[in-house]
Amino acid sequence: MTIFTEKLELQLEMRMKMTQAANHFNPFTVRLMVCANILLMGLLSGCSAPPKANADDPANAPHVAVVKVTRRNLSDALQIAAEFQPFQEISVYAKVSGYIQKLYVDWGKHVSQGQLLAVLEIPELQQQLELDEAAVRRSEQDVARSNEELSRAQSTYNVAHLTYGRIADVQKTRPDLMAQQEVDEAQGKDLETSAGASAAKDAVAGAQQALLAAKASLEKDKAMYAYARISAPFNGVITEMDAYTGALLPAGTSSNKGDQALCRLSQNDLLRLVIPLPERAVPDVHLGETVAVQVSSENRTFNGKIVRFSDQIDTTTRTMHTEIDIPNPRYELVPGMYATVDIPLHTAHDVLTLPVQAVQTSGEDRGAALVVSANNKIESRDVTLGLQNANYIEITSGLRENDLVVFGEQSQFKPGELIVPQLVSPAGLE
Repeated sequence: MTIFTEKLELQLEMRMKMTQAANHFNPFTVRLMVCANILLMGLLSGCSAPPKANADDPANAPHVAVVKVTRRNLSDALQIAAEFQPFQEISVYAKVSGYIQKLYVDWGKHVSQGQLLAVLEIPELQQQLELDEAAVRRSEQDVARSNEELSRAQSTYNVAHLTYGRIADVQKTRPDLMAQQEVDEAQGKDLETSAGASAAKDAVAGAQQALLAAKASLEKDKAMYAYARISAPFNGVITEMDAYTGALLPAGTSSNKGDQALCRLSQNDLLRLVIPLPERAVPDVHLGETVAVQVSSENRTFNGKIVRFSDQIDTTTRTMHTEIDIPNPRYELVPGMYATVDIPLHTAHDVLTLPVQAVQTSGEDRGAALVVSANNKIESRDVTLGLQNANYIEITSGLRENDLVVFGEQSQFKPGELIVPQLVSPAGLE
């Protein structure tokens, strides 16, 4: 074809020269020859153009990544980030004011419930205990003396009463033997001794009440003095020290927030996560449910349990206060660490699924997928969607198991286009 073209161009050039020589610059002839030249070149270029490629030729079809529609168990989980908190944390205050005489703990010390933390020196309370003990002894002596007085008054009354009874009997049988004055004197003596016995009984009761008050005061001061020994209320770790040996600790009984504490105690063998549970997830969360707690700093996953929630939606955030307990017997976790909680919401068993990158969603439960037909041509198919998680989505209708679907970007393909499917396994989805 190239040799033929060159010959035609050469003949055309010779004719133009001959025409120019014959007509000697005739404008009309020159224009005619130029048009003929242009027409000839167009024909020659059309003859030399390459043939158009065949779109149905597999050799020209693009290679496209596809995935299979497979069955699997699909779970929808909610992931919420939270911060570990101690199960309980308190500032340890002194109940009574005193100087720290002995200190048994320091930063990071692990203590058990009831373990001694510090001993205070309170000399004025020791003196008060001695006074209370003396008051109790005095009250006990008063009770003993009152009992003796009661016995004597009771004896006197018994004699007077018997005497009056005999005189009264004699007067009834032999009125002429007893003067009325003697009878009256005996009766008066009986009444007088009866009143004396009653007063003695009251004195005994008063002495016993005084003894009880003295003992109560002694027990109160003993209880206050026992607070000089500060003990741990629960198992925990000393996370902060606020006072040392010789320091004066004020009594932590007032509402003054500036009162100095001995230390800060945290229970870290059991931690809690406080998460704001979204309103949509509330019906799927139940007490006692086990959840996975991922700790990135430890590169591990721990088991936690949902143990409490407020059972009320916060109207400002539309969330519910929920707490998860995580056992930490070996103190591997530290309060302040961040964790991610995976809360399972729904689970579907043995359902058709596709990677989310293989489906174009168009609504809450609608979408489309590019399916590869038996002759390796693309078909656009509407699908109905179900449960979805971060990697997979459930196909409830529109596809069958083992169907091949285009994976990845789909806007570059058109229905009816011939492709060469290449089955892939998306990394990081299994």
